[in-house]
Amino acid sequence: MIILREIFHKTVSAGLQSAMAATVILAGLVLTFLWNAVRSLRPFFILFLFLIGIEWFVFTKVDQLSFYQTWLKNPSFNVFMLAEQSLRLMVTMGIIAVLFLLKKSRAAFFLVQGDTIAPAEPVRWLGIKQDERWNKIGRNFAVILSSGTLAFLVIAGRPPLDIALRALPFIPAILIAAALNAFNEEMTYKASFLSILEGVVGKQQSLLLMAAYFGIGHFYGVPYGVIGVLMAGFLGWFLGKSMLETRGLWWAWLIHFVQDVLIFSFLAIGSIVPGGG
Repeated sequence: MIILREIFHKTVSAGLQSAMAATVILAGLVLTFLWNAVRSLRPFFILFLFLIGIEWFVFTKVDQLSFYQTWLKNPSFNVFMLAEQSLRLMVTMGIIAVLFLLKKSRAAFFLVQGDTIAPAEPVRWLGIKQDERWNKIGRNFAVILSSGTLAFLVIAGRPPLDIALRALPFIPAILIAAALNAFNEEMTYKASFLSILEGVVGKQQSLLLMAAYFGIGHFYGVPYGVIGVLMAGFLGWFLGKSMLETRGLWWAWLIHFVQDVLIFSFLAIGSIVPGGG
């Protein structure tokens, strides 16, 4: 989709995107029945196929219902953002149902708090040392990553102070949307893939695959472009690392939530028309 839009200036409909993805995934699924070496990837292709199918249904059928169209086209951040997050929650609930069928236990796909003070594997270039624990690392990186996100948003947006102040009534909706979005993305695009791939391709490969998918998915997101892909890819890798090492969702959700509070605050500011409501 990115190549078609950026190089050939062609827009691909959501339905065609889903069809293209489903074709590739179905080919992979069929291959698991023909080639013993990739048989263990069958649950991954099944999960991915369900993800594409659920997203297609929710974002081409459910969101076209008249009441949803009314909410999604409402200019108020309080309305359109919560409507969008409710659609994403439907996708997440569908993926959780599939994961229960594949993994049997919610702990097996990280739908638990986990050990929030678990030791972290050292990463020299990040300054994570031997015997450091996630309660310290989680707090520190929540501050560091949030500072980076805020700097990017301020430089990119530079919102006038008067409009920023007018966004204060949106704080409850910002917090709810951030909490939902963090849960939806961590569960749907990270915990799901990691729980299926870890035992097949190992911790490092599953982390890299998930981070690449999560990063590329943010090319048209916030942050956007190549910088957005790199930032989201790193965040995906780091939060996935927290899941694998704590065996739970807590730190991944919390750090993501803090980033989304900042991002949704700027989206709320951007929804306000200068001089208007």
